[in-house]
Amino acid sequence: MQFRVIIPARMASQRLPGKPLVELLGKPLILHACERARDSGAAAVLVATDDVHVLEVCVSAGFQAEMTGSGHVSGTDRIAEVTDRFGWEDGDIVVNLQCDEPMMPCSAIRQVAQLLDSHENAHIATLCTPIHELWEYLNPNVVKLVADEAGYAMYFSRAPIPWNREAAPAGLASQQQWQGSLRHIGLYAYRVSTLRRLAGSPPCETEQLEKLEQLRALWLGMKIAVDVARETPGPGVDTPDDLERVALLLRSN
Repeated sequence: MQFRVIIPARMASQRLPGKPLVELLGKPLILHACERARDSGAAAVLVATDDVHVLEVCVSAGFQAEMTGSGHVSGTDRIAEVTDRFGWEDGDIVVNLQCDEPMMPCSAIRQVAQLLDSHENAHIATLCTPIHELWEYLNPNVVKLVADEAGYAMYFSRAPIPWNREAAPAGLASQQQWQGSLRHIGLYAYRVSTLRRLAGSPPCETEQLEKLEQLRALWLGMKIAVDVARETPGPGVDTPDDLERVALLLRSN
């Protein structure tokens, strides 16, 4: 099986401006992601960005980078532009690795690509981990998912799902049961044909409400294969506090 990794990178992050070039242990954040992708066994690693400084940093470090349009509203759109530019085949597998995941295990990148490759009927593959604490379950910044018996996603939400009605007689604040719930990991493998269809489709209502792009795929009737990550990823970087936390973890490792 062969797969490529594309890392979308934009500078206009609201919570951490200039995120791709923020330094983590003396190195721009984007390069940590590039190294994770490189070590995953990918046939190619490419950064898709709308900023020339990001491109220059990546190219200087020996990684391939491409300038993409500034009007893209999502990383998926940015990735789709690159796949069209290079004329990749519809069945080719592309992994979308976020630039703010410096602790994404290389094994998880391989796993999600292999998951898609092994599910001929799937359009997308992604990973999850069990939720172990109540705060995760109730936190709207933690995306939850529910999968069916065959291992395909039924729904993703920022709300606590599945909801144990009997365990919360007094409403949200009284909920104490979260066992069996799953936390979504924002790592995706796509077939190129899927990327093109997603990029050519407008956002759906549930996607706009939840601010979760993967709901567009479900709305379009696409099948998303889900598996539990064999190696749990470390935290991503969304805020300055996250940056300090990840730096401490990387130093300790």
